[in-house]
Amino acid sequence: MSTELLKSRLDHAFGQLDADGNGRVERDDLLGLGALILVGFGESPTSAAGSKLVDGFESVWRALSGEVGDGAISPEEFRTGMSSVLSEDARFDAVLRPAAEAVAEMCDTDGDGVVEAAELRLLLSAFGAPCGEAETAFERLEHERGVSVGELVEATRAYYTVPSRPGGSL
Repeated sequence: MSTELLKSRLDHAFGQLDADGNGRVERDDLLGLGALILVGFGESPTSAAGSKLVDGFESVWRALSGEVGDGAISPEEFRTGMSSVLSEDARFDAVLRPAAEAVAEMCDTDGDGVVEAAELRLLLSAFGAPCGEAETAFERLEHERGVSVGELVEATRAYYTVPSRPGGSL
């Protein structure tokens, strides 16, 4: 993947995480996104699924803040930290996979192993994405009815590590 494409994707992710718009991602920003997801899916943070999501987001925060230090991450530090986390499959698996799996599993509201368009739409709304983005995501993933939880996790990895099709995002 080109450096500029990865930078663009990481900057987009930073913008989604910087909930208060102060130009820094802090622990509360990341956990706030997790809370939006929990509320969107009607899940308690103390349920098994909710705890898995909170723990996954905490793990991502610890890894990122461990890479860059001070508890408030600038866009440049975010790019550096995420690039390090994404640099090896083993690091993705250790740091981001648990959070990605927790989110994907939460999206599968009926437990059938498939994330459908309506479920993905709900998730993307927590990230501040426009309503039509779920349909675009399914088109890019080449699925009309839904994607498996595993496919959604792998799509997350691919978004940050391999060249995408023209148009740029998931």
